[in-house]
Amino acid sequence: MKLTVLGCLGAYPYQGEGTTGFLIQSEGFNLLLDAGSTTLVELEKHLDPLELDAVILSHYHHDHIADLGVLQYYWQLSPMRDPKKILPIYGHGEDTRHFADLTLEQVSQGYDYLANEGLELGPFHITFMKTIHPVTCYAMRIEETTTKKVLVFTGDSGYLETFASFAHQADLFLADTYLFKGNERHHAHFTAPEAGELAKRAQVKRLVLTHLPQFGELSELQAQAQETAETIPVDVAAVGKVFTI
Repeated sequence: MKLTVLGCLGAYPYQGEGTTGFLIQSEGFNLLLDAGSTTLVELEKHLDPLELDAVILSHYHHDHIADLGVLQYYWQLSPMRDPKKILPIYGHGEDTRHFADLTLEQVSQGYDYLANEGLELGPFHITFMKTIHPVTCYAMRIEETTTKKVLVFTGDSGYLETFASFAHQADLFLADTYLFKGNERHHAHFTAPEAGELAKRAQVKRLVLTHLPQFGELSELQAQAQETAETIPVDVAAVGKVFTI
């Protein structure tokens, strides 16, 4: 499984860098995880967007879906697209208005990933956990079925002890880390020490900080997470960075 960072800032793009979006690839299957601002432009550097096999969304805040509409237009209007191919877009159905937008006739089809306890999607088995956030958001545990390698993405969330079990022994823990030390038990996002603490408690193999702040030193954010993660390696996401899992 390969994870490519397409965007990793929280809330809004800044100085040429965009918000949350990741390309996950395995066995020729191409999955877009969230579709934040500038995701489509960055995706084109790695993959023809028409080669996407599916999109999956943690929640419907703008910084996670800003490029979803233009991705649908890309599929609708590109002369290179096979008109018989429909793009599956997976999201939760608890927000009926945004969920309805996932379907564009003859272009994309929305699917509620909460219809079953888990989702089989290409080479992946995906399970979900509701997070703490101002709107409904789901973390994802993405397991590559052939290798049993596991990527856990927190989505957006405040501190939740259940991440210790949900992310247990994950090969890569991709954690919302929008806040520096001193903002603990925030209602919407992890602090760096909280991300490190949960990584340690979950016994993950690697922690990657994402949903990053626009201001402050990222080296300090990393150091704060490393202090509580102890021996677990801590990386900071960056646009174009690739992680092999």
